[in-house]
Amino acid sequence: MKVQTDPKINKAIIISAPSGAGKTSIVKQLLAALPELEFSISACSRPKRENETDGKDYYFLTAEEFRRRIEAGEFAEWQEVYPGNYYGTLRSELERIRKHNRIPLFDLDVIGGLNLKKFFGDAALAAFIAPPSLKELENRLRNRNTESEESLNTRIAKMEYEMGFAGKFDLVIVNDDLEKSVSDAIERVRQFIDSAAALPQR
Repeated sequence: MKVQTDPKINKAIIISAPSGAGKTSIVKQLLAALPELEFSISACSRPKRENETDGKDYYFLTAEEFRRRIEAGEFAEWQEVYPGNYYGTLRSELERIRKHNRIPLFDLDVIGGLNLKKFFGDAALAAFIAPPSLKELENRLRNRNTESEESLNTRIAKMEYEMGFAGKFDLVIVNDDLEKSVSDAIERVRQFIDSAAALPQR
């Protein structure tokens, strides 16, 4: 990618959390409060749901196409979240956002967030949104009523695993009060964006 003249544009904001911790709500508030940010659309190989739009919610690829683009080096980060189910960030999506002179904001699971932090290094602020407790997180997932018991147990095991990575992030926000969590996130992201360090672009 071409280096921009404004060092702010060379930065990235990564928001990660176990499923159900509230990161999507915080991401929406960050986008509303900070016009410098633009949401980065992930690619995935799972089937498109009825209420989803290709190129808005995700870039929907077949597993075969996803693997081909991995081999071609087209991803900044990717992972096989479940067998045959890939998620990742296309380099072309970063280019798209840079052309708008905006800073990409990523809403990713924990491992994806850490992979992207490695890609950007100090040019990214990586925030981990933590639930008040694992039990509270399990309750939130159950209350959604969108999972089978088997699927729910898989997600619970995954979120227990993901909680162990909180210390690897630049910032941890415990989401026990959404309004306060949003306020804290906006303040810390604004501080990072306004910091004077000129950072190399990836």
